[in-house]
Amino acid sequence: MATKVTKIGVLTSGGDSPGMNAAIRAVVRTGIYHGMEVFGVMRGYSGMIDDDIVKMESRSVANIIQRGGTILKCARSKQFLTPEGRQIAYENLKKRGINGLVIIGGDGSFRGAQKFSNEFDIPCIGLPGTIDKDIAGSDFTIGFDTAVNTAVDAIDKIRDTADAHDRLFIVEVMGRDAGYIALHSGIATGAENILIPETKTDIEELIDSLGEKEKRKKLVNLVVVAEGDDFGGGNEVAKIIKERMPTTDTRLCILGHIQRGGSPTCLDRLIASRMGYHAVESLIEGRHNVMVGILNNRMNYIPLDFAVKAKQRISKEWMKIVKILAS
Repeated sequence: MATKVTKIGVLTSGGDSPGMNAAIRAVVRTGIYHGMEVFGVMRGYSGMIDDDIVKMESRSVANIIQRGGTILKCARSKQFLTPEGRQIAYENLKKRGINGLVIIGGDGSFRGAQKFSNEFDIPCIGLPGTIDKDIAGSDFTIGFDTAVNTAVDAIDKIRDTADAHDRLFIVEVMGRDAGYIALHSGIATGAENILIPETKTDIEELIDSLGEKEKRKKLVNLVVVAEGDDFGGGNEVAKIIKERMPTTDTRLCILGHIQRGGSPTCLDRLIASRMGYHAVESLIEGRHNVMVGILNNRMNYIPLDFAVKAKQRISKEWMKIVKILAS
């Protein structure tokens, strides 16, 4: 670990998120500025095993900061979960002299980086790239702001047609294990109810609430549901509401992967650029095996081990706000 880092690899792993290209750009150009050689690893850990690794120059990352997705592609690698797979990956890095890695991804990607770094002599820096904002140690994750703004834009449009027909809309947003997209987009669009994985859904309370609003002639209602809600997501919620409230004109809209795509917002471009710059600086300064986050507008460095184990928590205050504002 005391070896000076002179050649670094950068990869995007797990699910894609808007702003990953901005982070790649920052890593490549900061590394080159400091006289390093920078290599792009295609398709995450799969590319490391398949030896799909390309030398990157400053022009390799020209005109990508505004693009969604990732020029390095994303993949999930079952082979990297095995000691044999990680050994192959290490040999491919070693023959190029790569002695530092920047991994842009979520907790699954960080688990792989932590294990790999513990087994071999290559320090790793993690950048939180996930639309779910479910990683502790950072106020922001790369891609969340874009994803939630995409959801808000779509829900605003849905409200227009809901109002025209006096309909109840169930809108499912992404969030298998975390409800931040549902929470933020629901509050921002005035949703009457928000269902998230972090809280147990009381379907009777939901139906009573919608029934009470119907009696008050509040005929336009929005229920925003995270896909990982414990009741079963948008499909199950819509099914039970249609059964229990047959006279209500109820429609379901699942936003799906539209939330992953699109040009990143200014905020996502800024935090990705800042994190990418500090990832390279961390390798130079000998700050290894950490995740680079931003807390209270200051850089925050937490061990990958903690980043893997800890989860961003939704405070009870947020849920209280939802209840009060939707009444």
